[in-house]
Amino acid sequence: MVFSSTIFIFLFLPLVLLCYFLAPRKIKNYVLLLFSIIFYLFGGPKFLLVLLLVVLVDYIGAFFIDKGTKKRKKIYLIFTIVVNLGILVYFKYTGFFLSNINSIFNLNINIPKIVLPIGISFYTFQSMSYVIDVYRGKVALQKNFFTLLLYVCLFPQLVAGPIVRYETICDELKNRRVDFSSFVYGTERFILGLFKKIVIANQMGKLADIVFASPELTFLSAFLGGLSYMFQIYFDFSAYSDMAIGMGRMFGFKFLENFDYPYIAKSITEFWRRWHISLSTWFRDYVYIPLGGNRKGVKRQILNMLVVWCLTGFWHGAEWNFIIWGLYYFVFLVLEKFVLKKVLDKIPNFFKHVYALIIIYIGWIIFRCDNLGSLSIYFKGLFNFNFTSASISEFMVYLETYYVYFILAIIFSMPVYYKIVKKFESVSNEKLRNLFTFIRYFALICVFIVTIMFLAYSSYNPFIYFRF
Repeated sequence: MVFSSTIFIFLFLPLVLLCYFLAPRKIKNYVLLLFSIIFYLFGGPKFLLVLLLVVLVDYIGAFFIDKGTKKRKKIYLIFTIVVNLGILVYFKYTGFFLSNINSIFNLNINIPKIVLPIGISFYTFQSMSYVIDVYRGKVALQKNFFTLLLYVCLFPQLVAGPIVRYETICDELKNRRVDFSSFVYGTERFILGLFKKIVIANQMGKLADIVFASPELTFLSAFLGGLSYMFQIYFDFSAYSDMAIGMGRMFGFKFLENFDYPYIAKSITEFWRRWHISLSTWFRDYVYIPLGGNRKGVKRQILNMLVVWCLTGFWHGAEWNFIIWGLYYFVFLVLEKFVLKKVLDKIPNFFKHVYALIIIYIGWIIFRCDNLGSLSIYFKGLFNFNFTSASISEFMVYLETYYVYFILAIIFSMPVYYKIVKKFESVSNEKLRNLFTFIRYFALICVFIVTIMFLAYSSYNPFIYFRF
């Protein structure tokens, strides 16, 4: 079940809300837990056992860490992390490692067909962060197993993030309230996320799939295909985060922002402060800083960055293109930190923005191509400046079909909507402010209706971040 499905929008979510708000305060968490488990069961009952195993391991591990001596705490922590990572590696990377061993050593080891549990990369990291924070003394031990299970498998953020830290919602797991304005904000956020997913990401995805599957590419089609994927992956994932944050608000949880308009960045460093914030801060706090961060000299800092970006790429998938993608960003982040910073500080913002977009654009092509062969073919097309009448005609057909969605993508890649809202909310004239509020919510209803129409008339509705 995905958020952008009719069964979720018109059956599951209304039913959860109804049961949740009718339930007494003492059992609200159990209502959410029950529906979160039902939600996950749609992905396959056997996957639920993996999720329960991860939470059980971390529940027991945190208990022993909390009660153990200083020396034993570290042993328990290492054991718990090894088990977590072992589960993740088995399901996600077994095929990758075995296929590469076969290739390198000319062996014929049987590669088992292991189905990847939905959301395992997200909930494993989320659950591990709780154990690590118990070890560090940042959070108190959660004695109620079902409360910890709810934290990990709360359905708005279960299968595709954001990676929610226990410390940010531990108080809300015990005591939270939902007022009218929070619920309205959550609804607005959900509708906007749904619109971004169905109307923008899906349409961009259609074009990206066509272009990336083409055996022959020229510059025009390759450029447009790369641009469409660049928008697809942003709006697909940020839309999911918007819907997750929105639904969290409906139930009284304040999840931290996961995207902050990354395509307005003026450097790659800034881009990664704005893109998938929950993942980049997770690697910063639980890998980079424990390795020494920037405290042990330049060479060690670069090595630490290398480790983090290899892991960041590998986290996204068991393919070499993801590792190359991580290393690609490592190179530019190192260059910006030690070589380009003074240059970037001096040039106009427009050129800094163009520089960042070019690097990001190329990065998404590396990310999208599943193997080195397809990556080579795509870059050959991107530098094939053979402007024939056929290639120009193909480009114009694509542009005429999708130009509206490109315009919407550009607009919603910038904080235009919220700047307009903020401006009118600060107007001193109460009548004008009330008029704008009416127009705003009427427009949201229209957006929702249009989005549902798109959903009803299209069978193309992937969530590409489920694979991670």
